Amino acid sequence: MSSHVVNRPEDVVQEALEGLQILYPTTISYHRDPAFVTRALGRRDKVALVSGGGAGHEPLHSGFVGLGMLDAAVPGAVFASPTAFQIRAAVEAVETGSGALLIVKNYTGDKLNFSIAAELLGAERQLEIVVVDDDLATASMDQGGPGRRGTAAVIAVEKICGAAAESGWALAEVAELGRRVVSASATLSAAFRSCTPPGQTRPSFELAPDEMEFGVGIHGERGRETRPIVTAAELVEQLTAPIIEAISAARGGGVIAIVNGLGATHELELAIATAGLKSFLDTVGITLDRVIAGSFVTALDMHGLSITLIRSTEEFLDLWDAPVRTTALSW
Repeated sequence: MSSHVVNRPEDVVQEALEGLQILYPTTISYHRDPAFVTRALGRRDKVALVSGGGAGHEPLHSGFVGLGMLDAAVPGAVFASPTAFQIRAAVEAVETGSGALLIVKNYTGDKLNFSIAAELLGAERQLEIVVVDDDLATASMDQGGPGRRGTAAVIAVEKICGAAAESGWALAEVAELGRRVVSASATLSAAFRSCTPPGQTRPSFELAPDEMEFGVGIHGERGRETRPIVTAAELVEQLTAPIIEAISAARGGGVIAIVNGLGATHELELAIATAGLKSFLDTVGITLDRVIAGSFVTALDMHGLSITLIRSTEEFLDLWDAPVRTTALSW
């Protein structure tokens, strides 16, 4: 028997999407074969935004389908990429002549299958791809790895590009904007307990009660190192200081922040982390221009958090503030 609220592990994605459709029938529409989610009421006169990736990270990506963000989200199995045929079908469902922007997190399977889908669509559609690679914990390409993983900065790309598309920007303009958001973003995460995938009985890795894993990935990957547990203020500083350096945030400047729970982190903890983030940024002379806190990009039941900072510009702030109506984000 499973310790999760599931029937059969192989059915979790389908059944979860059926539940999402029941909960939000006026916001999203679930297409079952091949599986993808679209806006319930789409627009035909705009660039379409399509993203996707493995399940287990909810509300990413299906929770960000709606006005001001995605037109379609394509779910894979838990921690597995969607297929190229799913992605192609989703693009065909929402691209109506203005082109489509494919927003892809930097994982091998996601990049491969989104690229194959683009090839399958061929000259029929105008397409651009933006790859999100914000995770500072991952080895860089010059060290032999695939480059930085894509994590919670994907929310900022989807939100800011979604607002631009809603306002009528052309495809090339939206794609270039997305790449600028990526270049201004970075993320680091830490966890006190790893996740346990449905059907499994043990977490992806084990920690002692007084240990945390620094730099974890959103698929249950171990991080850079195992560290002693510290206070919330110390943890926020350990996560934030390298991000500030990576995005070249300077004294007198500002940032947009995403304080993200990894699945089993209580809102109380995220609020404490948000207060700690504001306090630390104050000490280094950086303004917290905008902040959201919640479980947005999760790793099933992992107990931990990530911090994402995006170096502010007036353009980014205006687009961030534009209306959004999705199941997971709304203002």
